[in-house]
Amino acid sequence: MSTTPKHLGQASALPSSPDVAELDYVPNPRAGSLYLVRFAAPEFTSLCPVTGQPDFAHLVIDYAPAETIVESKSLKLFLGSFRNHCGFHEDVTVGIGQRLFEEMKPQWLRIGGYWYPRGGMPIDVFWQSGEPPKGLWLPEQGVSSYRGRG
Repeated sequence: MSTTPKHLGQASALPSSPDVAELDYVPNPRAGSLYLVRFAAPEFTSLCPVTGQPDFAHLVIDYAPAETIVESKSLKLFLGSFRNHCGFHEDVTVGIGQRLFEEMKPQWLRIGGYWYPRGGMPIDVFWQSGEPPKGLWLPEQGVSSYRGRG
């Protein structure tokens, strides 16, 4: 974990795996305020651990910052590092949420993984760190369950 951004304003290569990806955190510019940050990654990809074929998801990450916030370029690089990573939908979704929560230490965090169908069945995976803080505005994540074409 870094509090001095290594990626911001620098040329950065896509990490070879999530394990080597470094997430940068910076001081919360509104420390002491209760607010929600949302990141949406509608074109997230990882690989099926059985077939090696790509899996696609729309990820929505919501968190209430405490002392730090995640720097967005490092988050994009971290999420991009999953393109060559094999993992089941559950492991990938929950692993992303838990890593952000453990490193950033926000007041609260949730992630919704809305996975597109493979083998005819979509799998949606949800994780949160606990109960949201009282008074936190929690909009719906805005991603509909998969309904097929039309």
